[in-house]
Amino acid sequence: MRPGILGILLYGILLLPPIIGLLEGQMILHMLVQLPLLIFSGWLCGAAILRRMPNYRAKWNGNGIPGILVIVFITTYWMLPRAMDESLVFWQVELFKFIGLPFAGLCLRDSWPKIKLVGKSFLFLNYLSMFALMAWLYIDAPVQICNNYAAQEQQLLGWGFLFITATMIIYLVQMVFTDQSEST
Repeated sequence: MRPGILGILLYGILLLPPIIGLLEGQMILHMLVQLPLLIFSGWLCGAAILRRMPNYRAKWNGNGIPGILVIVFITTYWMLPRAMDESLVFWQVELFKFIGLPFAGLCLRDSWPKIKLVGKSFLFLNYLSMFALMAWLYIDAPVQICNNYAAQEQQLLGWGFLFITATMIIYLVQMVFTDQSEST
């Protein structure tokens, strides 16, 4: 099956009210499952969309930096506890989530191959520190940060962010201590 069709299918499943209710019912599922799946659906659809618009994307995102900036702004916004709360209360914010995150996935599909290794490393380390900060914030916050989720749920999300941070560190250490040259 083509990636574009899979992306549309995934996006359609994520739009189903029972799936939205299930994923938004728990904070960890909302942040660490629904949001990445929306980005992934846009990334899958990106192959077909970008193939149809080569001139437009070459003008707008020729070196990949504008697309990466879009990704950083959108994903940083969705890490804010207030954004998660507002998406449950205001339909406009929920709509932005279901449009903005797939668009970030589309930008990721277009931009990632275009940026150099230094830019990729910078982004990786930026998200590593951001996930570590979010882990600390959600685990150690003395008060309930999100109005729509219990304090225990925010701590569970913090532990999820800590797991992701540890996984990224293990990946980084593995990259440093293994031979990365291409073998022929």
